Amino acid sequence: MSTFRTLDDLPDDATVLVRLDLNSPIEDGEPQDNRRFERHARTVRELAEAGHRVACLAHQGRPGGGDFTSLSGHAAILADHIGRDVGFVADTYGDEAVAAIEALAAGEVLLLENTRMCGDELPEASPEEKADTEFVRTLAPLFDAYVNDAYSAAHRKHASLVGFPLVLPAYAGRVMQSEYEANTAIARKEFDGPVTMVVGGTKATDVIGVMDALEGTVDRFLLGGVAGELFLRAAGHPVGRDLEGMDLFDEQWAANHEVVEEILAARADEVHLATDLAYEDADGDRAEHRVADIDEKTVAYLDVGTGTVEAYDPLIRESDAVFVKGALGVFEDERFSVGTVGVLEAIADTDCFSVVGGGDTSRAIEMYGLDEADFSHVSIAGGAYIRALTGEPLPAVELLEASAEA
Repeated sequence: MSTFRTLDDLPDDATVLVRLDLNSPIEDGEPQDNRRFERHARTVRELAEAGHRVACLAHQGRPGGGDFTSLSGHAAILADHIGRDVGFVADTYGDEAVAAIEALAAGEVLLLENTRMCGDELPEASPEEKADTEFVRTLAPLFDAYVNDAYSAAHRKHASLVGFPLVLPAYAGRVMQSEYEANTAIARKEFDGPVTMVVGGTKATDVIGVMDALEGTVDRFLLGGVAGELFLRAAGHPVGRDLEGMDLFDEQWAANHEVVEEILAARADEVHLATDLAYEDADGDRAEHRVADIDEKTVAYLDVGTGTVEAYDPLIRESDAVFVKGALGVFEDERFSVGTVGVLEAIADTDCFSVVGGGDTSRAIEMYGLDEADFSHVSIAGGAYIRALTGEPLPAVELLEASAEA
């Protein structure tokens, strides 16, 4: 277990600066409600109900990106989830922000403007450098405590994540606490039966790194997505290649084929590959090819096939723990949701410890009417989840621990 302090350790009657991760899809200029608002609302609501004065920091997109926008719309969504007003100020640490923070009364909540609109926020730098920015030096004296609830950004060395814990007593919010405990379980917990990892998604480089790092920890990997095709390519099948106009496979193959081939050679009995793959036929319907029958890749494969799902099902059901990183197909299209949803249904129906990681994959639970309560933990983190699985340090978590020790 971590040694950081949580909300249970926070003194009464505090003015608290809370870092959330409300980064959301933007449609027609407006943020879309998602699981992150619901999760972070628990921390903010608990602080407000305890009578603290709460000011929140969060980010949205990156400068120059199409989703880089103000947080004014985020405040309204957060308010709906908390069940109380959330004030908003279009300023992060200027005079307007300072005045709004100083005016907070007990139980009031304020959301400050997008941290990434501040020049001090984004460049990765040491915590000491970030603590010495005008951003941190201006805001810190206004607060009694800093609460980091942004586990999904904990791998970043940005000012709002690593600067404040050096100058304020620092605590973990409920999202930070629950995400850390679940996502480090693969290295920390003892399991009596098989430990299975479902590996998919489009970022094969990330998941191949996880597979390499978890040698001896995971008993078997069930593959799909881009990584699954790359492993099939390494096994001698004519897939895992880009077709014209595609940019998914060849570059990742060049970067990872040596590791893929090493994993396959050394741990072939642990790596379970798709036996069939699904594609869109000329009529726009789902169709499937048996991998053994593919002589040349002529179509884009968008899901594992039904035979693969049937083969993976008993392996999941006899597992003591299942970790999911990435979808097995393009589940957003119902025709190609068979792999992802089939695996999630098997996990939900099994009495095992289960963690579904990554914001995209977790969306399938909601989209297809599965009950989140049937999983031990549904993570909203992407990069931080990868780091937790591979045992890499998370700077924001390390600083919470250091603050507790200090």
